[in-house]
Amino acid sequence: MTASTAVGVERLTDGVALVELHRPPHNYFDAPLVTEIADRYAELDADRSVRAIVLASEGRNFCAGANFGGDGDRTAAVTTDVAEALYAQGARLFAVGLPVVAAVQGIAIGGGLGLAVSADFRVAGPGTRFSANFSRLGLHQGFGLSVSLPRVVGRQHALDMLVTGRRVGAEEAFRFGLADRLAATDEAIRAEAIALATEIAAAAPLAVRSIRATQKAGLAQEVAAITGHEASEQLWLRGTADFAEGVAASLGRRAPRFRGE
Repeated sequence: MTASTAVGVERLTDGVALVELHRPPHNYFDAPLVTEIADRYAELDADRSVRAIVLASEGRNFCAGANFGGDGDRTAAVTTDVAEALYAQGARLFAVGLPVVAAVQGIAIGGGLGLAVSADFRVAGPGTRFSANFSRLGLHQGFGLSVSLPRVVGRQHALDMLVTGRRVGAEEAFRFGLADRLAATDEAIRAEAIALATEIAAAAPLAVRSIRATQKAGLAQEVAAITGHEASEQLWLRGTADFAEGVAASLGRRAPRFRGE
């Protein structure tokens, strides 16, 4: 394991490495955490004995996105500089040369969905829920989801998720490609993700890198380009009454009452 308490790395057998977030129960993120994930990816990318990465989280939820207060380590970024720093590090996740399998337990919501979508594959279970909840907070999507989500699920499914902010269960996610494998139980999600990564790692590594580079051509650059626009849209929307209401409703676990102001 690495010395970090926020992101651990464990080299498993058969060329698979486990990268695990250690901010249970919800694994809220901030720019330093995303930077650390990207750094661990870069280190593993340079290690030719590693052929696939499993991205996992400790605790009940894979990642509940940025924290707006409560039991996370930091509150949500409210300045353009901080948002851009976060998204610049997020773009690095798409540039890794190794295939990544995300083990998604509980919820992957907001930026947590962006983190899950940065992986090549996602393994879900009965309790998994995906949500681009930005519109329910009165906010524009971020973390490059404007381009990464349509690449995975198609434009219409992405638009549905983005404008409604609804939660998508594992079976529906599997039907439109957001989940690639379904584990029989939530407890089996990680094992299924490791099994998929092991299957990938058994293929010719140079060919896998070549195929993956072709299939993901331009994505890292598209994410890096779009995040400036996402941060700009988020900035002005953070000044609206609807955003204040969305955050208050989220913290109060109630339905928001938006006024379009």
